[in-house]
Amino acid sequence: MTKDILIHQIIEVLERSGFTVSNRCNIRPRSFDIAARQDNTLLFCKVLYNIDGLNEETAREMIALAEYLGGYPILVGAKTRDQMLEDSVVYMRYDIPAVSVQTLYDYFVESVPPLVSAAPGGLYVSIDGDVLKNARMDISMSLGALASELGVSRRTISKYEEGQMDASIDIVLHLEEILDVALAKSIDILRSFEKEMEPPSTKEEEPERTSPPNDNILNLIYTLGYDVLSTNQAPFKAVSKDYSSTFLTGVSEYSNAMLKRAHLMSSISDVIRTQSVFIVEGKSRYESVENTVLIERDELNSLSDADDLETLINERARHRKEN
Repeated sequence: MTKDILIHQIIEVLERSGFTVSNRCNIRPRSFDIAARQDNTLLFCKVLYNIDGLNEETAREMIALAEYLGGYPILVGAKTRDQMLEDSVVYMRYDIPAVSVQTLYDYFVESVPPLVSAAPGGLYVSIDGDVLKNARMDISMSLGALASELGVSRRTISKYEEGQMDASIDIVLHLEEILDVALAKSIDILRSFEKEMEPPSTKEEEPERTSPPNDNILNLIYTLGYDVLSTNQAPFKAVSKDYSSTFLTGVSEYSNAMLKRAHLMSSISDVIRTQSVFIVEGKSRYESVENTVLIERDELNSLSDADDLETLINERARHRKEN
């Protein structure tokens, strides 16, 4: 199976489950291959035939983008090391969940979450400790008796009941046979990236800003009042955000390669539900490419604050729609 076939299958699964999918990121380097959204669920999907090909730098950028834009990073592949990925199993690579296409299908299309996670030493299952304890007590079985039946220590059974330890598949199957109850807890693939909502503050506070970017043009945007998250491998140079707007940000001289990147940014921004802006060093022939607004650097230099930039972006976007 080639990577092209794999990506085609993934897009088919996501579209079948109601996701809107961006154009494929075919510009190197790339921290993700496609962006996809279904209602409030936004995915940044990296596709690798062998999931061990994911490096830490790429993973860190995927996570940063996902957190900044309210999405989830996910890795989809076909094999790990010298074996194919198991279906209904979640693998982790640099804190990003990695799954097979079939697992992706089961999770999003069939609403059947996986039960098994891969870890050094084998495959493991999380046990619902409360169900285990209640089932054991219902048949008046002591910790020691159950431990003896399984060939493990009393402390191990206690840890299962307290949710402090996962168990091997064989152990879980044996437990379920003894207690005649389902014990395996399903895995929410995206759960590890959900943030707990903090209680609203009673006073207005300035949000903490990102550090000033090293790039000169991105620093201009920063001084206008935007937070700027720089990227190294995404098809855009940065994501810029203030209190009212967010836009993917490209920086380049005008060229055919820039136009290709602007087209791709437009598709991604449609899915992410942001604006898309390309800062052109020098002269630009157009004011927009699809939904990507083009702004010359001299124009950027003449702006005073974030409101000026947002007004210019909105005017160009409105002009494009009118024409």
